[in-house]
Amino acid sequence: MRFLFLVIVLLFVSACAQQVLKPVPVIEPTITYEEPPVAECVSLFAVGDMMLGGTAVPTLNEFGYDYPFEKTADLLSAADITVGNLETALTYRGEPFEKKYTFRNSPEKVPKALKRAGFDLVSLANNHSMDYGVEGLQDTLLALNNVDLLSVGAGMNQAQARQSEIIESNGQKIGFLAYSLTFPEEFWAEEGRPGTAFGHAAHVKKDVKNLKDLVDHVVVQFHWGREGTTELRDYQVVLGRGSIDAGASVVLGHHPHILQAIEQYKEGVIYYSLGNFSFGSFSNSVQVGGIANVQLCPKSVERFALQFVDVNNYRVRFRPLPIIASDAVKPFQSLRELSILRKTNLRLVGNEVEGSYE
Repeated sequence: MRFLFLVIVLLFVSACAQQVLKPVPVIEPTITYEEPPVAECVSLFAVGDMMLGGTAVPTLNEFGYDYPFEKTADLLSAADITVGNLETALTYRGEPFEKKYTFRNSPEKVPKALKRAGFDLVSLANNHSMDYGVEGLQDTLLALNNVDLLSVGAGMNQAQARQSEIIESNGQKIGFLAYSLTFPEEFWAEEGRPGTAFGHAAHVKKDVKNLKDLVDHVVVQFHWGREGTTELRDYQVVLGRGSIDAGASVVLGHHPHILQAIEQYKEGVIYYSLGNFSFGSFSNSVQVGGIANVQLCPKSVERFALQFVDVNNYRVRFRPLPIIASDAVKPFQSLRELSILRKTNLRLVGNEVEGSYE
C-alpha cells in the first residue's frame, strides 16, 4: 500500500514538473510597415524678367495687379513649381542708386499678385534688387516672406545671398540657387555687405555640389549676358555647363530681355535667356518671351520645352499672351537656328518648342 502511494506521489510530481517546464508560447509583436511614397515627375515652369511698375503703373492702377497674369495664371498654376526673376525692389523706403534705371514696386500688391498667379519662388539675383539700397532689399525680403513666396540670390551678406531654397513636390526635393553677373558691382554681396550673389565660378560649383547632396535635382538661375542680343558671352557657356557638370539639372538665364539659345548639355538643359515676361516698359525690340517647361523625373530630366508668349507691350499692354500655333513658326525658326549652334535640335509641337532625351 505504501509502495502504491509512493508511485502515485511520484507520478503527480512528474506531471506537475512537466506542467511547470512546458515552454510558454512566444507571441510575436505585429509590425506594420508603411511603404514610402513613390516619387513622381515634377513639372517645373519658369519665366524671365518681371517688373510690375514703371510705365505699367497707370494700367495696373486701372485694372489691378492680377491683370498682367490674366492670360497665363491658369498655365503657371498648373505646374508643380513655378519660378521667375523679380527685377525690382519692393519698398517705399530708401534712396535710389545713381544709375540710369531704378525700379521699385508695391510691397503689398506685387507679392500677392505673384502668389495668386502661381509663383512659388523668385530670383532676386539681378541688377535691380538693390536699386533702393539695404532698406529696399530688407523690405523686399519681408514682403515676399509675408505671402510665403520663396526667394534666392540676395541677402544681408554673401552667405545669405548664396543660400539655397528647397521645394518638396511629388516625393522629390528640388533645390534652387541664383546668381547675378550684372553691374553695378556695389550690388554684389560680400561677407559683411548686403546684396546679390555674384556668380563666381568656384562659388557656383561648390554651392551646386553641396546642394546636390541634399536634393533630387538642382535648378540654377543666372542674370547674365548682354541686353538685346542673341549672341552669348563666353562666360555664359562656361557657367551654364559648369553648373551641370557640378550636378545641376536645369540652368535658367535672364537679363537680355529677349530669347537666347536652348542647349541640351549632358543630362541637363540650359535656357540661356527666357526673355521678358511682364515687364513695365515699352520697346519694339522686345517681341517674344518664353515659359520654360521641364519635367524633372526621379534621377533624370525627361523632357524640356518652351512655350512662346507675346510680350510686346504695345500689343499686349503688360499682359503676356500665349502665342497660338500658327504664329509660333517665326520665333521657332529663330530659336531653332540659335539652338543648333549649341548642338541642340528642337521641334515645334503645336505652339510649343520641344526637345527630348530620347
